[in-house]
Amino acid sequence: MADRAGGGPTRRQVGRGMAALGGALILAPLPAASAAPGTAGSDGSEGTGHGRPTLRHGSAERAGLLPAPLRQLVTDAEAFLGPSPRHPWYAGAVLLAGRGGTVALHQPIGQAVRYAAYDEKTDTAVEFPAEQQIAMAKDTVFDLASVSKLFTSILAVQQIERGTLELEGKVASYLPDFGGAGKQDITIRQLLTHTSGFRAWIPLYTAPTYEEKLRRVWNEAPLNPPGTTYLYSDLNLISLQLVLEKITGRPLDTLLRTEITAPLGMRRTRFNPPASWKPGIAATEDARQPWSGLDRGLVWGEVHDENAYSLGGVAGHAGVFSTAWDLAVLGRTLLNGGVYGGARILRPESVDLMFTDFNTAFPGDEHGLGFELYQHWYMGAMATERTAGHTGFTGTSLVLDPTTDSFLVLLGNSVHPVRTWRSGSAPRVAAADNLARAVAVRPARGRTAWFSGMATATSATLTLPALDVGTGGRLRCALWWDTEPRADALFLESSADGGTTWQPVPFTTVRDGGAAPPGGTPEEHPDGSVTGWSGRVWHLLGADLPVAARLVVRWRYTTDRLYVGRGVYVDALRVRDDDRVVFDEARPADSARVEGVGWAASSD
Repeated sequence: MADRAGGGPTRRQVGRGMAALGGALILAPLPAASAAPGTAGSDGSEGTGHGRPTLRHGSAERAGLLPAPLRQLVTDAEAFLGPSPRHPWYAGAVLLAGRGGTVALHQPIGQAVRYAAYDEKTDTAVEFPAEQQIAMAKDTVFDLASVSKLFTSILAVQQIERGTLELEGKVASYLPDFGGAGKQDITIRQLLTHTSGFRAWIPLYTAPTYEEKLRRVWNEAPLNPPGTTYLYSDLNLISLQLVLEKITGRPLDTLLRTEITAPLGMRRTRFNPPASWKPGIAATEDARQPWSGLDRGLVWGEVHDENAYSLGGVAGHAGVFSTAWDLAVLGRTLLNGGVYGGARILRPESVDLMFTDFNTAFPGDEHGLGFELYQHWYMGAMATERTAGHTGFTGTSLVLDPTTDSFLVLLGNSVHPVRTWRSGSAPRVAAADNLARAVAVRPARGRTAWFSGMATATSATLTLPALDVGTGGRLRCALWWDTEPRADALFLESSADGGTTWQPVPFTTVRDGGAAPPGGTPEEHPDGSVTGWSGRVWHLLGADLPVAARLVVRWRYTTDRLYVGRGVYVDALRVRDDDRVVFDEARPADSARVEGVGWAASSD
């Protein structure tokens, strides 16, 4: 099921552009993954990983993270156990965050099983007696919902590596019956990037037999010509499942076990968990019509998604159950370039493709092979051009940031007791904002730098004192920015009339090479502003200033009411007029006026 509430999409579109990728993918075959001695398991033991980290629990400091934001991550997550704004967003959750090989936060909150039923007449829930409720635990198993799509995608990329599947191959070449109703030109890549033209979903669960369900897929016509539109669709991954099963001769649950979970030691990840697991599984919805497609009562230990349920619990788009630790192992494997402990499940270049945007024609809907990219609507301030992740309708999410080597798992039972009690992705955003904040930004020079903060719907301003600037006036500073593209921006402005009117100041930036000369080609900013992402590195800024006897220069950072990035830092401020220094941040006599968060220490 697509990650939505009440049938409407929740994803927010943010725009950016990259060079288009074209052509077919050709990779040399890679043998099937195999487990090796020393593969790390669910107990958190650490292996060598052939020089790549495997996971263990440790402190924030060991992970290179700031402890305070991690504590705030838990505090913010607990707030959503209460009205948010009207009903709890989830009955409980398991939070896991880390960096490198260290899991610095692994915290259960709330209840895995709380409600026996939902009363639609009063919009209230009927709770189990206290002694029958089950608290969340670190190893609580969750129905991952659409996060399952990542496993299907990985299995497909493995087959591409082995030469049995072509990325640009037509689906109908593997499944001839698929080619009807205008689908003859849909490719494997279009399934993986949701550009096939399929509608979001169809109620396969109303078909009485498996053969009839297949017939509905074969007869389904695209809403749009393949490759012309981005539209997130469960049908893409259901179709990919059918391709995988056809070319391998094995069912999807067997592929999951032999190609991913067994090699990686993910012992609590599978389709159709056995009845013995039920006490350790988070309950989902009191599934009854009209809000559910099927009348099933409290769904607990079985897949929530109606289509996956009707397919026997094994489906390409939903149906995988897992724990926070196992998902972190999968995330660490991908951040490692496809290897974990003694097992390799993907080649590094394949992982790169999963984290590379193939949807450059659809700004705001960046997508790798299976993974969503650069989506602030649930990645929050962790979102960068390389940040990859996915969400699930039941309240699950995984976010991986290669630029900081950090990972975040948030597993919540947000459809417990009913899907209409949750909306949006506020808990996911809050958690991602806090983990992003936990990765310190070190000042470019010295011990402090001006920091804009990370608040929504606000502005922060850094203003220099009035300067006497002649024809040789030149501003230099270090600049670091990470903002929601286009929605939030930093402006460099000047005023010659004491702040009554302000004009943009054009400037250039170039990546700071540290002790070496700056690297890269200078980038012009003729409108005097930056937005988006600086690559999580400092850039050197240079600007020619207008001639004025009392010129005031300021940086102004503004945010909209929805999402923010990591913020903006300004450091090493210096203004010269020919051979004369008229302002130097390092001189005690010079001072800048701050309206906003202000100066941040080097430990920030």
